[in-house]
Amino acid sequence: MDLDERVERLAKVALFQGLTRPALELIARVANEEAHGLGTLIFQHGQVGDKLYMILEGRVRISRDVPGMGEEALAILGPGAVFGEMALIDSAPRSADAKVHERCRLLTLPKDAFEDLLFLHKDLAYEVLWSFVRMLTVRLRETNDKLTFLSVTGKFE
Repeated sequence: MDLDERVERLAKVALFQGLTRPALELIARVANEEAHGLGTLIFQHGQVGDKLYMILEGRVRISRDVPGMGEEALAILGPGAVFGEMALIDSAPRSADAKVHERCRLLTLPKDAFEDLLFLHKDLAYEVLWSFVRMLTVRLRETNDKLTFLSVTGKFE
């Protein structure tokens, strides 16, 4: 995949929407491609997070093992989705498993390269920071709505 195609793909990802073309080019230059077959474990709950993943093709299942119940699927993500992004923000271990649900191609952003990029380009760091804030705010609102629903329906006490 050439630089223009990477920039085009990154621009469609919610986390990077609104970033300028030069900012997207900087990120695209440090991104890598990976291909994974069906059933491959991309990362496991508890592992150290070292990169963010963007799905170019295929699908990935995000899940957790629940003691006494087995695997609980949290989401099945398709092209354009991003996962593992919390690894770019903190040093906490992975909060879930990511397994290939359908053969996929991923664009990955290594944490160390991303941190170096933000250190060298403060304007990019500012743009990315606000993009993360917007994304996390949306997720927090969705979680609040789910918890309110569970509370009101008596399914969560």
